[in-house]
Amino acid sequence: MKKEARSAYVCQECGAEHPRWQGRCSGCGAWNTLEERKATAGKRSRSGPPKSTRLAEVQSMERPRLPSGLSELDRVLGGGVVPGGVVLLGGDPGIGKSTLALQMLGALAARRARTLYISGEESAFQVAERARRLGNAALQDIQLFASNDLEEVLQLLHSESAQAVVVDSIQTLRASSSLSSAGTVAQLREVTSRLTELAKAEDIALFLIGHVTKEGTIAGPKVLEHLVDTVLSFEGDATYQFRVLRATKNRFGPSQEVGFFEMDSRGLSEVSDPSHLFLAERPSAAAGSVVTPTANNSRPLMVEVQALVAPAASGGARRYVSGLDLGRLSILLAVLERRAGLHVLDQDVFASVAGGLRIDERSVDLALALAVVSSLRNRPIAAEWAVFGEVGLTGEVRAVPRAALRIAEARKLGFTRILAPASNLEALTPSDRQGLEITPARSIEQALEATLA
Repeated sequence: MKKEARSAYVCQECGAEHPRWQGRCSGCGAWNTLEERKATAGKRSRSGPPKSTRLAEVQSMERPRLPSGLSELDRVLGGGVVPGGVVLLGGDPGIGKSTLALQMLGALAARRARTLYISGEESAFQVAERARRLGNAALQDIQLFASNDLEEVLQLLHSESAQAVVVDSIQTLRASSSLSSAGTVAQLREVTSRLTELAKAEDIALFLIGHVTKEGTIAGPKVLEHLVDTVLSFEGDATYQFRVLRATKNRFGPSQEVGFFEMDSRGLSEVSDPSHLFLAERPSAAAGSVVTPTANNSRPLMVEVQALVAPAASGGARRYVSGLDLGRLSILLAVLERRAGLHVLDQDVFASVAGGLRIDERSVDLALALAVVSSLRNRPIAAEWAVFGEVGLTGEVRAVPRAALRIAEARKLGFTRILAPASNLEALTPSDRQGLEITPARSIEQALEATLA
């Protein structure tokens, strides 16, 4: 069956094609320059049918990266800013997204890169005032443009030839081709796709700042994350100065990589050794405190897990967590009740990760379980212990990834006794064990006997 011809409108100024009539060309911004042209759907080009290519014949294109000037940001990005790469940066209001973007552009501008900051939320005056408060002279070299009009932004990007661009925020831009309001699903899809297409065509490193929902996820449809190359999440508790930058998706490097920053009056400063920072105020000989090495990425980190167990005042027992998974805590309490014979289900249990950090990996299970029992018995675990391992429903202690990396980080911070899954210890080399007393744990009962006997 022959397909029907479709109408297209072509701009007489720049040649851009539009699926329907628009008063203004979205490519060059010229008014009333669109002329209707007939085209047959599915028509092949004169050069012949398209041809595929063997994967082995595809040339590798290693793109040189631009150092952002922030080593923690470069770590999360996988080695630096990628020309033509599109990064979506999300985080709670006031967490420091705009500050991070300004400092990055300032560092790039100091290396003579052409930078552009597009503000859709604040006026040029407000952005300039924030830059002055940060006190960084390099920020004065950033080009600034305040607008909510996507067509104006695209026209500026064509003329400015910037190497690195920040759009703050993507929810504030509006394309005239869509009649819906800014921030709606249709607008987000249109704005992001057109900006991404331009960034890749002209090798622009594009950073899109996005709002987040109450649940902490980036606002808008999931397709917004699929359109970009990298998704970064800027996290932190408003009551703490520490900020965590986490990559949840990265086409140019490892995902789940993290970087650490500290917020002060001069902006964001990098934290090169976060383990010392998170353990600096750890109490000595305190019941309910256990240190665990995490390694959900290539960077190990020592954190303190705390638990407080108290008799339930009235009604049902309460559970509260900060920086941990409430579901995992409930499971561990049931395991301690049934497999270790401890009466904890009728107790109020509060658990947290000191310093406002959030830990999502299962390797924290063993440390959390021991912290609960330590608080329940009011018996502290010796300060030289570092503990890690996943706890199963039958009470077994299961292996976790990167055991050698965790043990090396514990040794670096002066821990001399390690409690780890027995199956993890089989793969350790003599150099991994050097100077350490490593105790294998096959069950939660063995772990309790080793640390609290």
